[in-house]
Amino acid sequence: MSTEARAPGGQGELIERLVRRDRWVVVGGLLLVTLMAWWYLVLGAGMGRGVMEMSMPMPWSPGYAALVFLMWWIMMVAMMLPSAAPMILLFALVNRRRGTGGAPGVSTTIFAAGYLIAWGVFSLMATGAHWLLDQAGLLSAAMTSQNILLGSLLLIMAGVYQLTPWKHACLRHCRGPLDFVMRYWRPGRRGALEMGLRHGAVCVGCCWVVMGLLFYGGVMNLYWIVGIALLVLLEKVLPAGGYLGSVSGIVFVAWGLSLLVP
Repeated sequence: MSTEARAPGGQGELIERLVRRDRWVVVGGLLLVTLMAWWYLVLGAGMGRGVMEMSMPMPWSPGYAALVFLMWWIMMVAMMLPSAAPMILLFALVNRRRGTGGAPGVSTTIFAAGYLIAWGVFSLMATGAHWLLDQAGLLSAAMTSQNILLGSLLLIMAGVYQLTPWKHACLRHCRGPLDFVMRYWRPGRRGALEMGLRHGAVCVGCCWVVMGLLFYGGVMNLYWIVGIALLVLLEKVLPAGGYLGSVSGIVFVAWGLSLLVP
């Protein structure tokens, strides 16, 4: 009788230990992947030169296009994975407590992979935009806008989008991981992939126009990359993150208009 009475408590304690272990495993994995992505960018993203030392243009070829795509994708990993950490941790917790079978770590990895695949699709489109702007002579060798009208347009577009209902709707999903999990939960590995893709698509919808500002400040300008990544992170985690997005939108619009002033 006493053994049976102790069983539920012992099982609950075991689950708590497993949850804590899962949490540290997920945090460690996210930290490792994020640090590797940032290190890749610091080393020049495979371009064979420092990111602050680009002076000669590179001819476009299939190999170079693949390298640019990889640069964009890893840059999105470095910028977006930290802000997705609360969602990934919550998914791991719910997945463990629901006991859906299989290794919880595998489902969490699949969920994170789905999230990064969504940003991979964005990176593919960004690579196409990169090629078009480069062929039009609007980007410098350092991958920075060298046209005032283009820079102004990018800033104004980003600012206006920061103020739209679509931006705030996507941001609410990113800021409310529990609501997202309760609404879109799918069991199993396929469900984890679907949830990861969906959450990634929402985050792309939240930030894609702001990411276009990389063409203004420099696609491989580390200061600009860190600045945008911080803005995205603070929008998602601060209590007043929604207001921060609106304030940044006003600043971007004013900045873009100021470029047009002689």
